[in-house]
Amino acid sequence: MNKLLQLLLLTACAIASAADIPRSGFAQADAALQAGEADHALSLLSAMPASAEAHNLRCRVYFTLERWNDAAEECEIAVRLDGQSARNHLWLGRALGEKADAASFISAFNLAKRARAEFEQAASLDPQDGEALTDLGEFYASAPAVVGGGSDKAQALVPQLEKIDAARAHILLGRIADSRKDYAATEREYKLAAATSQHPAFAWMTLASFYRKRERWNDMELAVENGYKAAQYDHRAGVALFNGASVLIRGKRNYALAEKMLEEYLADYPKTEEAPAFVARTWLARLKGQLGDKNGAWQQRGAALELAHDYKPALGLSF
Repeated sequence: MNKLLQLLLLTACAIASAADIPRSGFAQADAALQAGEADHALSLLSAMPASAEAHNLRCRVYFTLERWNDAAEECEIAVRLDGQSARNHLWLGRALGEKADAASFISAFNLAKRARAEFEQAASLDPQDGEALTDLGEFYASAPAVVGGGSDKAQALVPQLEKIDAARAHILLGRIADSRKDYAATEREYKLAAATSQHPAFAWMTLASFYRKRERWNDMELAVENGYKAAQYDHRAGVALFNGASVLIRGKRNYALAEKMLEEYLADYPKTEEAPAFVARTWLARLKGQLGDKNGAWQQRGAALELAHDYKPALGLSF
């Protein structure tokens, strides 16, 4: 092999290695985000050059930390850098929606309209994205007409969503029925979601949340128990255990089962940003404190803060 060819090969390898570094960095940061290691994810991202993907990841870390302003700012930059990414628009819509929930009336009005526009753009850029269609449909079902909501708009998305994910379509139909105060139809659609889903535990917890809002406590507990049983046969159902624990905590029922579901999620299931580990540990700390296990409560609080040192709900705990 002549020297020129050797030099060309070495140069090509160097370029390939340099290209792999950011990709490896993104993978590590995303893995930290999924594991609930917020501090580690932000540390990794701080060492990376600015890019749409880096800003999107940072937005999602802030989202798990419930830092809505920071999340929205980061996702806005991601959208400016890559406006053709449905994921960037979807996450900006989510951040703006959470920001609207915490804002004053006038600010919330404008933020809600912006969130709707982002959800619409995400669904337009990727019409096969079930998450984008679901978020847009749920916005339409829950938001007033003055900010662009409307159950008729949500209904129009159902046929499209049915082709992608029948269970999601039933959940959306349940949301629509709920917005119309047709609670019998809501219950029926959530049960159909559980019957048709490949991952029924999530739908059972959605039904349980509906029962909690209707103060149907016995039905709520039974739905959580059904979701818990379904999760035993589904390794991807960790989020359902997290959601079910949230329902029981908010309903002030069966804290022992809530504690068990959180412990099993943390020990036995893949972690995900949808159910941040530091949030699960914060809830677990509160539960253990209420159940009289003060040492366990402090241990869980400490474990939460090791993952996210400035997570305010964990910092505010005392037992």
